[in-house]
Amino acid sequence: MIRNSIQIRLIFLLIGLFPALAFGQSICSEESRQRLDSALMALSEIDASLKSMNELVQIVGPWYLNTPYVEKTLEVQMDEALVINFTGLDCTTFLESIVTLVRIKKQGRLTFDNYEKELEFLRYRNGIREDYPSRLHYFSDWIYDSEQKGILKDMTKEIGGMIYANTPSFMSNNPGLYPQLCSNTAFVDQIRIAEAEIATRPYYYIPKEVVQNFEDKIQPGDVIAITVSMDNLDISHVGFAVAQNGRIHLLHASSNSKKVEISEKPLNDYLMSHKSQTGIMICRLQNPG
Repeated sequence: MIRNSIQIRLIFLLIGLFPALAFGQSICSEESRQRLDSALMALSEIDASLKSMNELVQIVGPWYLNTPYVEKTLEVQMDEALVINFTGLDCTTFLESIVTLVRIKKQGRLTFDNYEKELEFLRYRNGIREDYPSRLHYFSDWIYDSEQKGILKDMTKEIGGMIYANTPSFMSNNPGLYPQLCSNTAFVDQIRIAEAEIATRPYYYIPKEVVQNFEDKIQPGDVIAITVSMDNLDISHVGFAVAQNGRIHLLHASSNSKKVEISEKPLNDYLMSHKSQTGIMICRLQNPG
C-alpha cells in the first residue's frame, strides 16, 4: 500500500512538469489539470472498500466549496470537445465532475486518461461523443441515459413521486441562444428528435410543497434534480443532498452566490423560496459494474 502510494505521487509529480492545455480528446487548462491531479492524489489515500458511492460524494463534493460559478464552460469551440474544467463550474459540470471522480475511485482507475473516458461516458448519449447533439443537454435525458448505463437509479417513483409531465422543447424553439444550433439546422432537427424521445418516457417528481414529508427517504449523497414550472423545460438546477443539523440541504454550484456552496436553508425551504422551482427528482448512484 505504501509503495503504491509513493508510485502514484511520483507519477503525478512527473505529469506536473509538463504543460496541460490539451490532452488527446480533451480540453483542459493547466490549472484545471493541477486541480484534477490533486484530487486523484487525495483519492488515492482513501480506502473506499467499505464506502458507498453516496459516502464518497460526501467526501469529494465539499473539496470544491467556494469554486467560482461559471456558465457555459463547455461552449469553448464549435466542434464538440470534451471539456474538463475545475476552475469554474456550473451546477451540471460540478455534479458531473464529482460523479466521475467517485466512479473512477470505486473502479480503482485513478488516472487522467480514465477520468477522460468516464466523463465522456457520463456526459454523452450512450457514452459516445460525436457532435453537439450527442451531449445530454436536458438533465432528465441525462438521468434516463445514466440509468440505462447503470450509473444511477431514479428513486423518485419508489420514494413516492407523482407523474411529471415532461415535454421539453426549449432548445429547438430557441436555436438563436445556442451558437452551434444557429450555424447548423441539422443539429436543431437532431435536438428536436431527442426532445420528442424524452416526451415519450414516464418521469416522476415530488412537488416542493411535500418534499419535507419525504426528507427521511433522501440519503446524503443522492443526486437532486429540481423541476421547473416552464412547460418547455425539464430541470432548472441540480446538486447533491447533504445532511446538516438533522435536515437535508443542497450541495451545488449556485448562480446566486456565484460559487459552489451548501444551501443555507434546508432543501424544502430552499425550494419554497424559488417561485419557478416546482419539485425534485431523486437519483442514487450505483457501484460501477
